[in-house]
Amino acid sequence: MARSFDLLVRSAATVLTADGPEPGTVDQLLGRISGGAVGIVDAHVAWLGPEREVPRGSIGPSTRFLDAGGGLVAPGFVDSHTHLVWAGDRSGEFALRCEGTDYLSIARAGGGIASTVRAVRAASDDALIALALPRLQRLLAQGVTTAEVKSGYGLEPETELRMLRVIDLLGNRQPIRLVRTFLWPHALPPGITDRARYLAAGRELLRHVARAGLARFADAFVEEGAFGADEVRPFLEEARALGLGLKLHVDQLRPGGGAELAASLGAVSADHLEHTGPEGIAALAGARVTAVLLPTASLVLRLSRDAPGRALVDAGVRVAVATNCNPGSAPTENLALAMSLACLRCGLSPAEALLAVTRRGGEALDDPSLGRLRVGGPADLVVLGAPDVDHLAAHVGVSHVQVVVRAGRIVLRSESNARC
Repeated sequence: MARSFDLLVRSAATVLTADGPEPGTVDQLLGRISGGAVGIVDAHVAWLGPEREVPRGSIGPSTRFLDAGGGLVAPGFVDSHTHLVWAGDRSGEFALRCEGTDYLSIARAGGGIASTVRAVRAASDDALIALALPRLQRLLAQGVTTAEVKSGYGLEPETELRMLRVIDLLGNRQPIRLVRTFLWPHALPPGITDRARYLAAGRELLRHVARAGLARFADAFVEEGAFGADEVRPFLEEARALGLGLKLHVDQLRPGGGAELAASLGAVSADHLEHTGPEGIAALAGARVTAVLLPTASLVLRLSRDAPGRALVDAGVRVAVATNCNPGSAPTENLALAMSLACLRCGLSPAEALLAVTRRGGEALDDPSLGRLRVGGPADLVVLGAPDVDHLAAHVGVSHVQVVVRAGRIVLRSESNARC
């Protein structure tokens, strides 16, 4: 060893690297190391292996120790789809849904995304930051070390750019790594009737966003009540030409060929997919598009269908799971609940659900260094107070996170979650 560890994570029952060779079974992909340990230097993993094999000379006077207490150690979780910067309150919509009102009816009455757009436009940057920071703290308590965050609640150039800059500021004010996505075709904004003109303005703004490095991805909501596949294709093709990755909301409320659109564009991910059929699944598999399941939205919207997680996995599609944290259809930061629902309603196994918030989450952000523990990779990890992987999902909606390490630093300890 060139230098001693800064931090040694030890006394784990199992270290799950999520870095096993592919193709492989889910257990092989999880890369289990029984009695494993993780040595960290600076912000990176310097060594992985059984604790009994820790190299001589790797422990020095300045080495700190993190005792995993016989629990599991896993990569830091990746929440690959969120809308966590917003203002306003839409709890009244929740009450309407409880009475049987559906998403499109609420939107047509001026609620939904349009309601949040009005509130975000009226909020200052400081207010948006102050509202988002507690949400990020709750995500951190769920073990999230990387989160994708979308714009899409401005729907005018000034506010969309403000949202992207606010996300950047938030990345510097708390530990979670934030990845920005520009979501112009989210909904037609209040007072706008010329759809073609609105989308053309988005393409002009897109060029500025790409040149200024304000986003890593571009996104579009392809859905009844939002935008059609043919409408958004020029926007997405231009984003791709400008070097942005593509992430699409598709097939959530109705079948609309969204999965096929994502495949034809070579998108990084296709998200939602509740109404995706066999043709769409085959297209995603053939194009190597990662599917992102958002089962908390299916629950809150009381949808009659859930995303076909089992069919996607069986077809060879890489499947991630995310919170979809937003003010209307998924008002939660509970990634543990999303994992449980992905098992109960979408057909994933608990091991597949864990893979879906680690390795597959990183793939949904086009970054294979995220959601894995590997020598030279980011030292982002969680210590989980659970006896095995099955327990993580079976204890429905409960976070088992005891400690979160981000970039080699302990950024959260949660004594309340010990062996729950």
